[in-house]
Amino acid sequence: MRAVLRWTAAVVVCAAVGTAAAYGVTRVERTDLPGLATASDGRWDYPELVRPPLPAGRPGPFAEENKAGAHYADLRALLLPAPAGATEDKALRGTDGWLPTRTFLAEFAEAKARTEIGGKLADDGLRHIAARGWTTADGTHTRVYLLQFGTAELVVGQAFAAFVSSNTPVYQLRDTATSVFDDEFPVEAALDGVERTSYTEIQPYGAEQVRQAYLAAGDVLAVVIQSRKGGAAAVPFQQTVVLQGQLLS
Repeated sequence: MRAVLRWTAAVVVCAAVGTAAAYGVTRVERTDLPGLATASDGRWDYPELVRPPLPAGRPGPFAEENKAGAHYADLRALLLPAPAGATEDKALRGTDGWLPTRTFLAEFAEAKARTEIGGKLADDGLRHIAARGWTTADGTHTRVYLLQFGTAELVVGQAFAAFVSSNTPVYQLRDTATSVFDDEFPVEAALDGVERTSYTEIQPYGAEQVRQAYLAAGDVLAVVIQSRKGGAAAVPFQQTVVLQGQLLS
């Protein structure tokens, strides 16, 4: 009987200790546990994303009743905010938040291409452009452009198609050599209703490497460009593209 009591007491003590340890682990931040600290994967510290309110009685861009795929919220409020610690590119503020088309066209290398793109945007009924840019502490320069058209059909069928092809972008960005389809962009990062094509500049490139992405989301064409001396990291680029897509989706 004494042996049975001793074994019973031992089991109870072990169970109590195990439960306490498990509870303690669940209550501690992962980075505070020896051997379980998670190293940074290069993601930036963006503020919490909040979509702007829709005007009264207006549906979201992917609502069934919104046949035009229109974003009724203020386009300027749909721009991705800069991450913590970044320095804003004031040149992309525009006037009252609206950017002249010529500033967007300046991203492209050849004068002939700029003229051609400008003509296509006008023919497709470009309404306006909102933009935001910033530079992070590691020297990565980001530019985000949102181009709004009359309908989603104009974006997917014409505007988006004018910039992308299967292997390389249709138009060369300034300060780039050879850009190819970015096959390392995670497939799992796809967003319902948003078409995305991205490209990365391959070596040998100049002083900076450039990454670029084009998103078709309803009546908006989003263009995201990142460049950095010595090489533009993939993770913050992918993060920026996905978050901008989420704001538009």
